Amino acid sequence: MATDAPASPTATNDPQSNPVAHAEPGLTEEQVAGRLLALQGRSAALVAIALLVAFLVPFPQMIYYGALMVLFLAIGFARYGLERSGLYRWWHDYLITAVDFALLAFTLLYPNPLAPPDDTPLNIGNFAYFYVMLVGLAFGYQPHRVLWGGLMGAFFWALGLVWIGAQPRGVAVVITFPSVVETSVVFLIVAVLMAVIVARSQRLVDRQVKAERERSHLARYFPPATVERLTGEDNPLSQMREQNAAVMFFDLVGFTRWAERHGPAEVITMLRDVHARVESAVFAHEGTLDKYIGDGAMATFGTPDPGPRDATNALACVAAIALDFETWNDERRRAGLEPVLISLGLHYGPVVVGNIGSARRLEFAVLGDTVNVASRLEELTRAIDCRVAVSGSVVEAASDEAGGDAAAVPTGFSNAGKWELRGRDAAIDVLTFG
Repeated sequence: MATDAPASPTATNDPQSNPVAHAEPGLTEEQVAGRLLALQGRSAALVAIALLVAFLVPFPQMIYYGALMVLFLAIGFARYGLERSGLYRWWHDYLITAVDFALLAFTLLYPNPLAPPDDTPLNIGNFAYFYVMLVGLAFGYQPHRVLWGGLMGAFFWALGLVWIGAQPRGVAVVITFPSVVETSVVFLIVAVLMAVIVARSQRLVDRQVKAERERSHLARYFPPATVERLTGEDNPLSQMREQNAAVMFFDLVGFTRWAERHGPAEVITMLRDVHARVESAVFAHEGTLDKYIGDGAMATFGTPDPGPRDATNALACVAAIALDFETWNDERRRAGLEPVLISLGLHYGPVVVGNIGSARRLEFAVLGDTVNVASRLEELTRAIDCRVAVSGSVVEAASDEAGGDAAAVPTGFSNAGKWELRGRDAAIDVLTFG
């Protein structure tokens, strides 16, 4: 039997409306969170600068700069609003970044219209604000936007300096072509270095997201200790191998008829309750939840790696499930509900373990005659009117694990004699529980 590997989450957004639609979902979430953090940082910085301006710049010049601060704030919230409303398009990033740097260059280089006529419009030291804006772009984990910001910053600063140099105000003497080129080139170099750092951070987040998703998928099948080991190895299940393992099949008896009398919501709720109980018991006894089969399940003990108590754990698990459902049914009867009837089959023997499938779709598989026998034992419970049917092979293996001590078999199992299984010639020893 093979497990259906969970499909990897994929983004379904239109790439025209979402510039990171091709990215991993977890990475996309980090990008959105980063852009929100950048907006919060931008807002806080603008408030701080506005307070500084109010303290340093006399009235009424401060009104002009205050209005520009509000405009910067509006641009930041406009991008956030477009994204939240679903109106955001990939080119908005480029447009908003260009507008940001153009407005910043205008703010720093154009004379304040409320200032005295002889006020000098140029202060090259103010170029540091361009680096602050560039750093803000890095929060979105989008290196292309950082590069675009570098280009726009260098372009609009150079354009502003050229414009200032062309003005007949005596300022051109401090502006030279080498100084314009030097400032712009250094800014571009910083932008490229930042884009490389952002790209590397993006890859690191991407790998972390994939590792966490892989860990989450493995946790659906394996107990926590096994998950920790598997996530630390490269392709741990790539090689098919033969080993001994215990295989358990679980099923709900009469569930189809029960489902006919109940609504879909009740059916789903019932299945979730049942699966949760089985899963808890399997993991508590160091088993692997191989797959859910409609209202049933398949579990293995000793996969992906065999252990010293696989058969013992398997016997304890089926006993625990049977007792758990017995207790649950007592509660259901007291509540006026129908009991939940179950059947369990368990066998121990050689299996083949590993991944099967193609490069596009792999499934963790446990194959072999042992799997078939376990399935037939689960069916046999109807014929011998019991809840649990266990092969003698499991009991022998549990005894061997205990050094030949028959007391290793949990109490409650009784010998039901030899039974023939469907599709098999030789009869096998069967034990029942409860």
